[in-house]
Amino acid sequence: MRVATFNLESLDLPPRAARPIEARIDMLRPELERADADILCLQEVNGQRVPDEPQRVLAALDQLIEGTQYQSFYRSATHHTSGHGVADVHNLVTLSRWPILSSRSIRHDFIQPLRYRTATAQPPAQDDEEIGFDRPALAAEIEIAGGRTLHVVNCHLRAPLASSIAGQKQAPFVWSTISGWAEGFCISSIKRNAQALEIRLFVDRLIEADRYVDVILAGDFNAEDTESPLRLLVGAEQDTGNGALAAASMIVLDRGVPADRRFSVVHQGRPQMLDHMLCSRALYGRFKEIQIYNEALSDEAVAYARVDRPTGSSHACVVAEFSDIAVSAV
Repeated sequence: MRVATFNLESLDLPPRAARPIEARIDMLRPELERADADILCLQEVNGQRVPDEPQRVLAALDQLIEGTQYQSFYRSATHHTSGHGVADVHNLVTLSRWPILSSRSIRHDFIQPLRYRTATAQPPAQDDEEIGFDRPALAAEIEIAGGRTLHVVNCHLRAPLASSIAGQKQAPFVWSTISGWAEGFCISSIKRNAQALEIRLFVDRLIEADRYVDVILAGDFNAEDTESPLRLLVGAEQDTGNGALAAASMIVLDRGVPADRRFSVVHQGRPQMLDHMLCSRALYGRFKEIQIYNEALSDEAVAYARVDRPTGSSHACVVAEFSDIAVSAV
């Protein structure tokens, strides 16, 4: 069984897309074909308005996977907050060779939106404001080979970019004060950590119901595994201080990749591992290997500044392989 995760970086169609879809297909489709995945988790899949469709659809994705094995796969996707159709930007999509028994978006299902009054807003804030998640996680229950059930959570956590603070910006990336930027960065960190906590709470419920449950968390976590979001998701015994909880911790599979090859993004010359795959202890018994397709990655900061309308993705596709042989519970 091969499971892959890939951030497609705002896959869209003109006029919102800067380049024709054919140019993006030329860059992205070979990555998907190389992955040869049985289950594929995609991030940043934008929705489009098309004639005779009352709701947005995933027309750009349909064109990308046309003629590939993924065209006939089962599909689940996040939806607009209204519940009608997919969102205009940054949908999560999970494609599966095997039937998807159920799927759900997870967004403030276990954690209520936080309330916060900004300290640096100009004019000064008079009331608390809601801090909500920018996007949900996508949980799918899949009936894999042998009749086993696999829970796959497709994740895209908040990026480490400072949230906007009223009256504190001169331009989209130019702040008026360090204090304003610092508060915006703090709010984004709160969002990212709270998203990770909500996913962890969902995983805990799965494990409480079945200690041998097979779970995979895959996606763009916008954090390396030493940072808070990954620590929240893993729940390591050295953090909880309780060895009795160790079997419920998640395992970061890409830790097995040699350090000089372990990166999924390059930013300002610094390789970073932001796209991860984690699995439950029960599933770890069938884990074989993980690969990061990062040979062709360019520096995303350089590309943004110097490349005219890039067509690929600044993220690497990550692929993990598991044995199909089930491990018996004891």
